[in-house]
Amino acid sequence: MHSNIYTAIQAPALNIVSAYEFIADPGHGGTSVFQGTVRNFNFGKEVIGVSYDVFEPLAIKNFTDLSFEAIEQWGEHLKIYITHASGRLNVNDISIIIGVSAVHRDEAFKASRFLIEGIKHQSPIWKQEHYVDGNSEWVQGHALCQH
Repeated sequence: MHSNIYTAIQAPALNIVSAYEFIADPGHGGTSVFQGTVRNFNFGKEVIGVSYDVFEPLAIKNFTDLSFEAIEQWGEHLKIYITHASGRLNVNDISIIIGVSAVHRDEAFKASRFLIEGIKHQSPIWKQEHYVDGNSEWVQGHALCQH
């Protein structure tokens, strides 16, 4: 593992302070931290929570591979923190944290955006939404799901 990369899958609750602590660097002037949270409404349905099912070994490999791609594209000085929740979350709970620090803000912004898009479309993470009416369903749109 690269000393400037931290990746993990963990049970809720995720701690955003951990991201800031890991990516802190006195030589970096740009920090971008993305926090994804569970929202209360999706596709016309009132959501009370979600469950994430993660194939952890492959997800961690994907997070790490994406991090190395970001470092290759935006420089070896990047510091990257990625953690994704697994299990049941309620509305407003944090589902993912991506932190990137870099010498300049542009690199931090671009790498952060690259990482979240890559994770969303490539990682083996499935989301099941739970609704006020008692029903639940697996959310489509993941690259590994059949449409």
